[in-house]
Amino acid sequence: MKYVFQFGIVWDHLPALLEGAWLTIRLSLGAFALGFAIAVLLAFLRTAGPRPLRAAIAAYVEFIRNTPFLVQLFIIYFSLPAVGIRFEAITAALLGMSLNFSGYATEIIRSGIEAVPRSQIEAGYSLGFTRLQIFRNIIVFPALRTVYPALASQFVLLMLGSSIVAAISAEELTAVTNTLQSTTFRAFEFYFVATGLYLLMAIFARLLLHAIYWTVFERGRPGERVWSR
Repeated sequence: MKYVFQFGIVWDHLPALLEGAWLTIRLSLGAFALGFAIAVLLAFLRTAGPRPLRAAIAAYVEFIRNTPFLVQLFIIYFSLPAVGIRFEAITAALLGMSLNFSGYATEIIRSGIEAVPRSQIEAGYSLGFTRLQIFRNIIVFPALRTVYPALASQFVLLMLGSSIVAAISAEELTAVTNTLQSTTFRAFEFYFVATGLYLLMAIFARLLLHAIYWTVFERGRPGERVWSR
């Protein structure tokens, strides 16, 4: 039996798909902001904190990086209610994405911190700076410049990985697509268009992140660039 493509039905439901894509973008941006803040704190504590705290942070990072994101999400959404902690689907999705991103970003940022020349840090100590002042005034900018490309790629992976939160009924793009294809029986058309939307979002995100990098870190700066065009 020959399959007849009917993309017109996708056009009829395009507003719903775009609404799901918009939620995907909002979840990704929110998770990036929260996860990045957590990662900066953890990276600082892992390099400058007491040994027991460094060990605890290392264990957290290993747990996040070596367990499936879906399992982490299920723990937040299905397991925590057993001990009286409940989240709405969107909140659980945001929390899960943030924690997952922070586990990877912590190691990325830590590598940037360790790449800062020791002589600059020692100069800060000689000027009487505290560890926090050295971190804020000497380490942060060059470290972020070094790791920005890796963080940008991790953000794109975060956005694409947000499709997993459809498993807890968070109505982002994949969840909306699943609902529409199951009611219209047009799986090929809806998944094809959803794939195209993810592709467009990823390309736009990479271009925007590259423009931000160029503006913040490279404009007017001579020498070798960390992130080439």
